[in-house]
Amino acid sequence: MGPLPVLLSRNVRAAQRTVRSGSKIRSASLVTGYSPWAGLRIQQDRLMDNIHTTCEWGKGAQWGSRGKHETGMSRLALSDADKQARDWFVHTTMSLGCQISIDAMGNIFAVRPGRRRAFPPTCAGSHLDTQPTGGRYDGILGVCAGVEILRVLHEEKIETEFPVAVIDWTNEEGARFPISMVASGVWAGEIPLERAHNLKEVGADGRTMKQELERIGYLGAMDAKCQAMPLGWHTITVKGQDCHTGTTDFANRADALLTAAKLILHSRRLAVQYNALASSGIIKAAPGSTNTVPGWVQFSLDIRAPNDDILMKVEENLKSDFDQIGKGAPVDGLQGEEISGRPCTVEWTLDAISNATKFDSGCVDCVRQSAEDLFGEDSASLVQDMISGAGKGSLEKEVFGGLITVLDRPR
Repeated sequence: MGPLPVLLSRNVRAAQRTVRSGSKIRSASLVTGYSPWAGLRIQQDRLMDNIHTTCEWGKGAQWGSRGKHETGMSRLALSDADKQARDWFVHTTMSLGCQISIDAMGNIFAVRPGRRRAFPPTCAGSHLDTQPTGGRYDGILGVCAGVEILRVLHEEKIETEFPVAVIDWTNEEGARFPISMVASGVWAGEIPLERAHNLKEVGADGRTMKQELERIGYLGAMDAKCQAMPLGWHTITVKGQDCHTGTTDFANRADALLTAAKLILHSRRLAVQYNALASSGIIKAAPGSTNTVPGWVQFSLDIRAPNDDILMKVEENLKSDFDQIGKGAPVDGLQGEEISGRPCTVEWTLDAISNATKFDSGCVDCVRQSAEDLFGEDSASLVQDMISGAGKGSLEKEVFGGLITVLDRPR
């Protein structure tokens, strides 16, 4: 593995870091991005072992045939499996000399004290929750890599000038409770705490985030503290009229499901025109009978774009086009030669929005330099800057930060 990158924080600009390693004390400037102990190495085998061990909690379906670790993950936020992973994180970081703080959203801050304890920490981390059919690196690698950094600092008896922290954010995926980055958004002041606490899980029993935080024992206090693509999450409701499939011809149907299908297809086509993204991951239809045409459909719409202006244009055009499609107008050739039925109404509900954020250039440079050092001559083909659609930018309003994205092997 390559050298440990110098972690950057608010203290970067003018800081001098003093490092105590054994009986030696060395001073390192952060201006260059590397310190005299930049040659320290993490233990790759240990990191991978921690990833695979923790991935036993919430293990998903088998997807490959090259080994026992080629399974996906299904560790939804605040589930029993998530609690097991959280307990591991707390126990492990405490054994490495960290102080643990848990806020009202269940975000866990493992802080390793520095010489200047009154200063804000330099943080790494991500999330331990996954999608229902997720992988074992998205989020998990970010947390486990942070823990591995703490292990190296602890083993080498290195005392940093400022505190160092690793964070596990709650429900970062937004799979179980349908707002992504909701807990980090509360921490950053972007989402009201009450709204987040009352957020209900998708399907199942409709339990709230606060109820599940209390159930697994991770409801703390709110005072714990330590370039992303803009996105908008919407719920689209299509209303038509229930009718019997055998007694109602096409011309007299107000088919909400057929209309919803056209809306979803059109959202993708329009997004492509703007170099944006549009996706629907949840669809509900009622009344839910084989021989009844659905009169009510609701689906999620996730829109992401390179910048705020394009996001606004895509949303504005979709709202106008959705209304016309609902009325049966031939938008984007969707009507074709089919028999036109009765109109449906289309309603939009904004669930969450995250504007574009430009990450701190110093942090981005540090990540790039570390990656290039890691891959050496191969870095030209393996390292690149990117606009991230993962939606991790809300914290940049509170701290200097950067995002590291690792490409996994295709399935």
